[in-house]
Amino acid sequence: MHSLRFPYFPLPKITNVPVKSRPSSPFSVVPKLHKLNLSSANPHAAAEDHCTQVKSWELVDREEKGDHQVAEELAAAGLRAELMPKHVAVIMDGNRRWALERGLSVEDGHRGGGRVMKQIVEICLKLGVKVLTFFAFSTENWIRPAVSGLLFFVFAALPFNFSISHLCLSIGRLIYGPCMQEEVAFLMSLFEEVINSDLEDFKRLGVRMSVIGNKSELPMSLQGLIRLAEESTKANSKLQLVGAMNYSGRYDITQACKSIAKKVKDGLLPLQEIDEALFQQELETKCIEFPQPDLLIRTSGELRVSNFMLWQMAYTELVFVEKLYPDFGEADFIAAVSSFQKRGRRRGGNKY
Repeated sequence: MHSLRFPYFPLPKITNVPVKSRPSSPFSVVPKLHKLNLSSANPHAAAEDHCTQVKSWELVDREEKGDHQVAEELAAAGLRAELMPKHVAVIMDGNRRWALERGLSVEDGHRGGGRVMKQIVEICLKLGVKVLTFFAFSTENWIRPAVSGLLFFVFAALPFNFSISHLCLSIGRLIYGPCMQEEVAFLMSLFEEVINSDLEDFKRLGVRMSVIGNKSELPMSLQGLIRLAEESTKANSKLQLVGAMNYSGRYDITQACKSIAKKVKDGLLPLQEIDEALFQQELETKCIEFPQPDLLIRTSGELRVSNFMLWQMAYTELVFVEKLYPDFGEADFIAAVSSFQKRGRRRGGNKY
């Protein structure tokens, strides 16, 4: 889920910002990204380099290695194949802050996050995770004003006379509305860019692509690409990559309730047949083999689930990471999975 809290203003170019080096992992899954050279005369070019490295996805198939070799590699990383989460969900938070801290554009931050997403796909293929879901765009992201812009809206709500309040509201909309619309438009184009550039790789790697959420409100060109991606990868079974676009947990539950209510009203569904299993089949996640995430990872230090998969995450293990999303790497993902495997999952009484 992309944070849309702050408007972008050009900042002084920042040099020599320390980027924490990632600890090396004995389970070398993907090539490491090089540190971002912010002492460069052109930090935007450095960010582009950061986002476009490792273009070739050359992975050794787990089946070619054999179970014994895979188990040895997992053990070297402190992981156990039998305890691997089947479904990992990720809230991608911190792209904007990452860019602003470095004097880069917000777009650079989102592109950096896109590069990390592709690396996590590679890691999951190596680990044997079956479903990977990214919270790409929330239903709230269409309307959430920037924090700075909220000042205008707060003043508009204060007990001034009508003309002053109306003026504050108009100024807020005029200044911050286009800023938000511009970023949303960029994100939509970035989603299209990712599908266009990576679809063939996903086909080759055996990745099935799915999108959940209210797709009818997305741009028509993006809707067409989503249909193409879902149709052309539907036979793949190594990893299901799910993008939650224009999605929220409350929206999901509401649309499921409407669907069930209509079936009852039309006489297609007896009231007494409604149970949890039937309700789950009406959720957006009905297209997912393992619809309930075993593990949720959220970056940037925020400690909440932000209206994401509220029904599905009843027994999900939560891992919150301090790093901003573009800095999130292989070692961080391995550490999150390791934390998951050390927990006793009882699900109300039964062990995992």
